[in-house]
Amino acid sequence: MATTKEKAPRTGAKAKAGKEKGAAGAATDAAPKAADGTPRLQTYYLTVVRPRLVQQFGIANPMQVPRITKVVLNVGMGEASKTPKLPDAVVWELGQITGQKPVITRAKKSIANFGLRAGVPVGASVTLRGARMYEFLDRFISVAVPRVRDFRGLADKSFDGRGNYTTGIKEQLIFPEIDYDKVEKIHGMDITVVTDAGRDDLAMALLRELGWPFRGETPVLMA
Repeated sequence: MATTKEKAPRTGAKAKAGKEKGAAGAATDAAPKAADGTPRLQTYYLTVVRPRLVQQFGIANPMQVPRITKVVLNVGMGEASKTPKLPDAVVWELGQITGQKPVITRAKKSIANFGLRAGVPVGASVTLRGARMYEFLDRFISVAVPRVRDFRGLADKSFDGRGNYTTGIKEQLIFPEIDYDKVEKIHGMDITVVTDAGRDDLAMALLRELGWPFRGETPVLMA
């Protein structure tokens, strides 16, 4: 749920202006890359994580080692009907964080009891794949998560039984791409990591080897 923040609001025009220009650069340039331009975390998966998982689980064919297929970021905008500037602000922020233009979800019908009108934005999401996915995960693990206040690790019980993992964050301010003084409202978001593991133990091992900071564990550091 978004909460009011007593700061100068971002105008709709300013929010739209930076949506395309600079968003990709601000987000993706922050993640280290190999000499050939491949994201650091992707290279680490191919050269270190995959061989480790082959050994741990006795996987005969390295191509059958589980991998992350996509990452989905989702922000709910339940207050959009009362805060007209919120959708533009959320879209701009997600663009800065991911380097990709978000998709807005709108209410399909009006619900009088909730003061909801058809067509009003109720959420925004971004689906990342390939290089941008690895770049985002690298920044999330290495930079954003350590900025969480009193951080004690991410829950290890948030798998869905099919090898997919969802975690929630309370404030978008943990991402360095977000300027505190330009924030319209402080809000959280859900981040879902989708894998092709098919089972939770494999997916958890994959995330652990990639450096996922599970609660009660010391994260694996990239060599």
